[in-house]
Amino acid sequence: MLPMHSVWAAQYKEGVDYVKIAGIPESKKPVVREFFSYNCSYCYRQDPFFEQTAQLLEGDIQFERTPVGAGRSSWILSQEAYYLAQKFNVTKQVHGNIFTRIHEKGNAFTRPEQLKDFFVSQGLNVEEVEAAMNSTDAKLALMNYDTQAQLAEIRGVPSLVVNGQYLIKEQGKTPKELAELVRYLSELEAPK
Repeated sequence: MLPMHSVWAAQYKEGVDYVKIAGIPESKKPVVREFFSYNCSYCYRQDPFFEQTAQLLEGDIQFERTPVGAGRSSWILSQEAYYLAQKFNVTKQVHGNIFTRIHEKGNAFTRPEQLKDFFVSQGLNVEEVEAAMNSTDAKLALMNYDTQAQLAEIRGVPSLVVNGQYLIKEQGKTPKELAELVRYLSELEAPK
């Protein structure tokens, strides 16, 4: 009986299903990182697919997100929205609400006041939100998001990177297929 890794190796091809990248530092635990923007309509449509994939990987492979700003002001405000959601531990509560606001209600963030008002409407304290928005931590987080996207060689969103080393090119047709590819890549030895 062949180990699962051997079966997968025949199924997945470097350059077709994934490519090796210069890489980003990740934890020792297996992780798949989605690079996305709340402003990206394809990210919005793919979000349920990725959520289902994350559920299939739960307990084995950590699912993380990194928002991409791409130098666009509304996208940068969306990066800040993600930072605030993480800072106040409300990501599960607001993630879908932000996508809905932008793609179903046609109301992208265009000014910092809108961002502040959104988070206050989600039950957060206005002074705490203002302080977080104006903090050095917020500026550093946004710079870190941009650095991760550059190191991961992200050219479009949504993009998935496994263990900071493998950029997925072909995401599969089902969450199960994507989860299998992620599992395969998470077991590859890091390039020397």
